[in-house]
Amino acid sequence: MFEATTILAYKGKNHSVIGGDGQVTFGNCVLKGNATKIRMLYNGKILSGFAGSTADAFTLFEMFERILENRKGDLVKSVVDFSKEWRKDKYLRRLEAMMIVMDREHLFILSGTGDVVEPEDGKIAAIGSGGNYALSAARALDKFADLPESELVRESLLIAGELCIYTNTNIKLLEL
Repeated sequence: MFEATTILAYKGKNHSVIGGDGQVTFGNCVLKGNATKIRMLYNGKILSGFAGSTADAFTLFEMFERILENRKGDLVKSVVDFSKEWRKDKYLRRLEAMMIVMDREHLFILSGTGDVVEPEDGKIAAIGSGGNYALSAARALDKFADLPESELVRESLLIAGELCIYTNTNIKLLEL
């Protein structure tokens, strides 16, 4: 688990939403509180989020975007190709990083060990140090509250920010 961030993705009936906090830490120090760790890719059709170092994020986002372009936005084929490339590359596989990517149909967690994980429920995924807090909150809100997708993600991340010292409440969201 990375003491780096909290990213939460939720694929609801009407919208797909990804959110992240803004905290960047170095050991036990906060370096920045308003970082952006989520992105829209492939002409705004794919949402992505990253947990790990900033330099690693740029490297992996660029690689994933290139693969998405080559696959003409096919997310399923792109995550498989990306995972293979990430795993095979001697330098890249050392990165301590994870990504979430999603569109309206699919949601995946990707890691440098070659993992391509589709959440069991197919609709909620989280990564980063506060990921389990955000995931728990999102599952409860999904089950017991009637919130729009973006509010469910925001409230879940706020809960994580209250519990995890590596997560703040400076929340950014992207929606499809």
